[in-house]
Amino acid sequence: MTGFARTAGSAGPVHWAWEVRSVNGRGLDVRTRVPAGYDGLGETARTALQKTLARGQCQLTLTLTKPETTARVRINEALLASLAQAVARVPVPEGVARATMDGLLGVRGVIEVEDEAADTDSLARDLAAGVVQLVADLVEARRAEGRQLEQVVTAQVERIAALTEAAEANPARQPEAVRARLEAAVAALGGSGLDPDRLHQEAMLLAGKADVREELDRLRAHVASARELLAAGGAIGRRLDFLAQEFGREANTLCAKANDISLSRIGLDLKAVVEQFREQVQNIE
Repeated sequence: MTGFARTAGSAGPVHWAWEVRSVNGRGLDVRTRVPAGYDGLGETARTALQKTLARGQCQLTLTLTKPETTARVRINEALLASLAQAVARVPVPEGVARATMDGLLGVRGVIEVEDEAADTDSLARDLAAGVVQLVADLVEARRAEGRQLEQVVTAQVERIAALTEAAEANPARQPEAVRARLEAAVAALGGSGLDPDRLHQEAMLLAGKADVREELDRLRAHVASARELLAAGGAIGRRLDFLAQEFGREANTLCAKANDISLSRIGLDLKAVVEQFREQVQNIE
């Protein structure tokens, strides 16, 4: 679910840039930061992301900059000439100085300062198009990460499947092996004279309590579901997250029921892989 995208452009003197950063999240949370007066456009961009993404925390930012430029100064020569002619015709009382050029230039409207203005319509169109490109770039960035994660997660699922089959084939699960361990334990306690029928009953009882067939069957079913989800693609992160919890539950039960160190080791290896799987699926949409 992580990704970054940026698109930029300019409209007249205004330079703009859209940026979006996406990190992992259980749900979808899109936050925007736009300049004052552009809230509507920010909401449009938020909606576009919400329609496209399913999970992740996204920070969307719009930056507008206008470089400092030298203003163009224009003298209204017609107005200046008219003022000069009017001043020349007016009698000047004794002791009053005639108007000078700097005085005439100070009259409002004689000097006009022209500043390049932004084309707001063009800017709005460019920003809207930028949102479309930004969302497409973010989706592609997240897909690129997803293609890499797919290989990692697939390998973990196959490792879970292999450990499940190793537990199935473990000889320690057989009643004969349970009986042999029970006989050895009884002999160590000095009870070698125990009735063989009673010993057999106890061995069968222990074997029943330690049976992990149901756990192995559920692990196989979860592996099949994970394979189907990975093959289907799309927004499968939450369902894989659920499977990770189920994998963990079965692995814990297998370890609790293990009646031999070899089966315990398989269970511990299974728990380690499941934990790695759980961490990775947090990155998947």
